[in-house]
Amino acid sequence: MEPTTHTIDAKGMKLGRLATQIAHLLMEKNSPHFTRNKKNGVKVSIINASKLSITEGRIAETTYVRYSGYPGALKKENLDSLRERRGIGEVIKRAVKGMIPNNKLRPDMLKGLSITE
Repeated sequence: MEPTTHTIDAKGMKLGRLATQIAHLLMEKNSPHFTRNKKNGVKVSIINASKLSITEGRIAETTYVRYSGYPGALKKENLDSLRERRGIGEVIKRAVKGMIPNNKLRPDMLKGLSITE
């Protein structure tokens, strides 16, 4: 079976709705050949990611947390600073990563995602 390619225009879409649609396509749940335990060759490309609609409340309240394991090394970052530092593509990738099952196929699914700002 040859890999399937999907293109999504993110202009005016909400972040959560877009991430849900991307995760659904990456897991290939729209296909009659859906299986949870097999790799698929699905590619999803996002265009106009910079024109994504994110509300002011979402920008203010969304916080990304990471912890290295050392005492005092808890780092918090809000959505706005992450978007300035890494771009809107990283925000979309983190949203999609949270919607895909945490198993050995997750990295391969995320490799099929390409974002164009």
